[in-house]
Amino acid sequence: MTIRLAIPDDVTAINQVATAAWETDYPDILSRETAEDGVRDWYAPEQLESELVESQTLLLVAEREEHVVGFAHATWHETDQEGYILRLYVHPDYRREGIGRSLLEQTCEELFEHDIHRINAMVLSANEPGAEFYEGFGFEFADESETEIGGERYPESRYVLADESRV
Repeated sequence: MTIRLAIPDDVTAINQVATAAWETDYPDILSRETAEDGVRDWYAPEQLESELVESQTLLLVAEREEHVVGFAHATWHETDQEGYILRLYVHPDYRREGIGRSLLEQTCEELFEHDIHRINAMVLSANEPGAEFYEGFGFEFADESETEIGGERYPESRYVLADESRV
């Protein structure tokens, strides 16, 4: 498996991973239409391409046999020295192989290299496996807010990991 920075040629594969993950992870949380709207809003090729050129955005992909099987999308703010993992998904056919953990480790390493002291990870509150994933890595629940998906609002939990050597 290889983890690398995403390039424009990866946007279709990222969209496919997101679609497969949402269909698997959220059938009891989001309606099919809402999930389709969310994927279209957040992972449209033009949206992903614009993210690739943002100066404080990190978009990593995990490849297996030259196929994108997962991705992580993060941003950071130098002034408050905080990073934000907005999304991290692995295609359902490739889960339980350490790909998500490798993506998360690489994302955190990259953020900490930008002098980030604290990383926030966002996950829908009803996504218990997502919450367990971050907690297993050492993130702690911080608070809950709302996010909009397909024109509807959903509770979203924020988990935090502090770089103890920098705090």
